[in-house]
Amino acid sequence: MQLRHVIESQQFTVPLLRELFARTQQMERVVARGGTLDYQSKIVATLFYQPSTRTRFSFEAAAYRLGGRVLSTEQARFFSSDVAGEQLEDTIRIVAGVSDAIVLRHDQEGGARRAALVSSVPVINAGDGQSGQHPTQALLDLYTIHRERRGLEGLSIALIGELDRGRTARSLAYLLSKFERVRIFFVSPPEVQMQPDILRHLDEHGVWYSLESDLSKVLGEVDVVYQTRIRPERLADGNVSRYALDAALLGKLKKDAVILHPLPRTVEIDPAVDADPRARYFEQAKNGLFVRMALLSLVWDGPS
Repeated sequence: MQLRHVIESQQFTVPLLRELFARTQQMERVVARGGTLDYQSKIVATLFYQPSTRTRFSFEAAAYRLGGRVLSTEQARFFSSDVAGEQLEDTIRIVAGVSDAIVLRHDQEGGARRAALVSSVPVINAGDGQSGQHPTQALLDLYTIHRERRGLEGLSIALIGELDRGRTARSLAYLLSKFERVRIFFVSPPEVQMQPDILRHLDEHGVWYSLESDLSKVLGEVDVVYQTRIRPERLADGNVSRYALDAALLGKLKKDAVILHPLPRTVEIDPAVDADPRARYFEQAKNGLFVRMALLSLVWDGPS
C-alpha cells in the first residue's frame, strides 16, 4: 500500500502500522549513528497556521537527520498572501512546487484534506482545527505504548482531559480501535466528554469503552494513563484539579503502568510525578523524532 499523504488515523491498517514501527526502530539506529544522507535531495516545507514547538521542531529535526533540508514558518496565517485572502489551495500549489513534502498545521478542521486534494507532493497533517485530528502525534503515542508494553492487544487505557476538542485523544482512539480486546476509559467532565462520532466508531468496531468522571476510580484498572489538558474556562465550576495526576494518586496505579502526555502540560501532571519510573512522557516526545523520520521515508519511498 502506497502511503501518499498522512491525513487521518483511520487510513492506517495494522500491517502498515507494523511497517511504520519497524521503520521507526531503524530510524532510532540511524540517529544513534549520527543520521543519514539518503534523502539529501529532499526539501520539507513546514507550513504552520497555528503555533507549535514540539511538532514543528520534531519534523524539522527529522528532515535534517534524514539528510534533507527545511523551509519553515510558524506564522503562515500572517503571510502577505494569506492576509490578502489567498485560498489555502493556492498556497499549497505554490509550496508544493518548491518542496518534496508539506507538513501542515491548519486552523480549520479539514485543512489537511483540502491541501492533499491539490498538492503534487505528500501532505502530512500536523493538526487541523479545534477538534480535528493530529495523526502523527497519535502514531508516536501508539509506538510508545507498543514499545513500553511490548504489544497493543488487550490494552486498557484511560484517556483523560478535555476530550471533545482533544485532537490527540481523538486520533489515538481511532488507532486503538484496530487492535483486539482494547478497553478505553474516557475520563472527563461531562461538558467536555468525548464526542459521539468517536463513540459510534468504537461501537461499529466492537471496542469496549466507558465514560467516566472520577479519575481515582479508574487509575487502578488501566495499563496506560494518557493525560491531556483541560482549560478551566470550559468547565462550569472551573475546577480542573480533580482531573490532575499528582504524587498522592500514584499509589493507585499498577506497578507497571505507563503515564503519557502529548505535551505541553500545565497543571494536569504535577512535576513531582516526573521522577516516577512510570512517567514516560518525555521519552514519548523523543519518539516523535523517530516516528516522523519513518513517516517521511514512507511517503517518499512507500512501504517495503
